[in-house]
Amino acid sequence: MKLNSIFFTIALIMLFGCVSDSNETEPASQITLNFNHYWDEYGITNTDLNSLSFINEFGNLLSIERLRYLISGIVLTKEDGRIIEIQGYNLTDISNETSLTYIPEELVEHGYYSNISFIFGFTNQNNTDGSYIDLNSKSWNVPSMLGGGYHFMQMDGKFLNNENQEQGYNYHAIRAANSPDNTVSQDTFFKVDLGAFNATIDTEINISVNIAEWFKNPNTWDLNELNQMLMPNYEAQIMMYENGQDVFSLIIND
Repeated sequence: MKLNSIFFTIALIMLFGCVSDSNETEPASQITLNFNHYWDEYGITNTDLNSLSFINEFGNLLSIERLRYLISGIVLTKEDGRIIEIQGYNLTDISNETSLTYIPEELVEHGYYSNISFIFGFTNQNNTDGSYIDLNSKSWNVPSMLGGGYHFMQMDGKFLNNENQEQGYNYHAIRAANSPDNTVSQDTFFKVDLGAFNATIDTEINISVNIAEWFKNPNTWDLNELNQMLMPNYEAQIMMYENGQDVFSLIIND
């Protein structure tokens, strides 16, 4: 009887030991997204604001006085095809150094990921009036007569016009709608695929934001023609959407 009891005890230990092993989870940590701004190869910080220092593809000499944009809907794709969706959003403001780093609350399993992506702006499902108290307080709303919801980007500054005089511009991206009746609209949020990365205990994903691309590809942007009142300009919003496709990329560290 004693021998049977010993064998029974050993069997229980082995059984529960195996169950415990099968329930072990992979180590996980937070990831950090760093947004690094450039004008082509030239790095930009808040010290470069408010100065006529940049020349766009058309040849306009311009300044950047404010640049804010929204990213949301981060999605991670595992090597085996599994999808991990991360909730939340970040309003990146080039004049606010803290906002240039975004650390989502969710923990991410360590390992290789074939892609990380995010949404520039909000999807239609998330782009609903008055839903975000912090964005409301930052005057990020879009008037209902222009379709409502929220901005995707605000870029403001000055440029030298054809008379060689300083003139203001407001390059604001929203969901495209043909005002005043908004009977025709088009989605202008877009998905940014950054590519593969390895998640470890201290994972930093460095993202290049080439501001010059907003003015050059595929639409060469002449600020003399398109400088203000762009939010109700349906065609201009489509052009911004098209130009934004090459703005963001992953910085590969050697």
